[in-house]
Amino acid sequence: MKKRTTIFFALMLMLALTACSSGNTPAPSAAPAPAPVASAPAPAAPAPSTTPAPTPEAPKEPELSGTMNVVCTSESYVPLFAKFTEATGVKVEFLSMSSGEVLSKIEAEGNSTLDMWFGGGIDAFMSAKEKGYLDQVSFEGLDKFAPEFKDADNLWIAKGLTIAGFIVNDAIMEEKSLPLPATWDDLQNPVYKDELIMSNPAISGTNYAVVNALLQAKGDEGWAHWEAVNENVLYYSRRGSDPLNKTAAGEVAVGITYIDRKVEALAEEQGLTVIYPTDGIPFVPEGVAVFKDSPNNAAAHAFIEWLYTNDENLAMLADIDGKDGIKIIKPEMVGVDLTIDTSILIDVDLSLYGSQRDEILEKWNVMMGDKAEQE
Repeated sequence: MKKRTTIFFALMLMLALTACSSGNTPAPSAAPAPAPVASAPAPAAPAPSTTPAPTPEAPKEPELSGTMNVVCTSESYVPLFAKFTEATGVKVEFLSMSSGEVLSKIEAEGNSTLDMWFGGGIDAFMSAKEKGYLDQVSFEGLDKFAPEFKDADNLWIAKGLTIAGFIVNDAIMEEKSLPLPATWDDLQNPVYKDELIMSNPAISGTNYAVVNALLQAKGDEGWAHWEAVNENVLYYSRRGSDPLNKTAAGEVAVGITYIDRKVEALAEEQGLTVIYPTDGIPFVPEGVAVFKDSPNNAAAHAFIEWLYTNDENLAMLADIDGKDGIKIIKPEMVGVDLTIDTSILIDVDLSLYGSQRDEILEKWNVMMGDKAEQE
């Protein structure tokens, strides 16, 4: 708050007292002359007040309280939000939903409960923007973020990248004498009939990004590729984590899945192999947004500023997600070094993730037929 300096002027008023006297005039009689009468002093003017004028108060920041409801892709972010609670007193409730489910929920019910959307493919965030579901955000330094990783109107920003590849059950591969797939094209091999699983791209933002990225990379051959892979897919699951979990459980030999440090750790523990396709790795920025007219809108905006303007908080996020994402999105991030070669990421036009979404999913739904897992 800027201080205002008030200057007081002192006014000194000199009052002159005038005494009037009467002359002695001989009276016609012997009576004594009347005594002279002095005139009364004029009343003094009131002194100016020395009390400072009240300074107008600056608008107060909204007080943070209550509970913030967050749609979140993983419980691994609980420590990050716990730190925010410690700093502000705002409690956090989590709801786990895939990106497609978030859109479906708001389209069907409206939004009376959700404050923040934390994680999920940006295709869904782009769609949410077009439908008017998101609130504009602002914080110092937002203009320095790589432009492809934030909305032009600041309705969403990215928090990292999700990359995709394969998870392989080594025991099943050995039992059935299956070759290890090294490329996306290898998944077309008929030897993998009913041995592949991936999440439904209409629900999973990550697997939608896989589909879109390969359609962009392969051009005219893109749909032919997916039709051949579709012949080998046992079914399309409803959860983004299912390809990892179902492959680990031995339901199939190969899962098309996101890859992060948790996946790598699980693979080491359970005899699985993580494969980064040599013909390119699809990726998708994960979005963060505040829902428009949300119940605890002030807390959601406060969290955005708390996270993105503090490198210590960003470093905590980077440690949870894997450091590469935040480093790519915020290149000047101090103390965070890349561990992947970004040249192996498939070169895509991220804007097409949003603009092509409805068209691709409509065609995809026809192609997969009854292989989509039902509730």
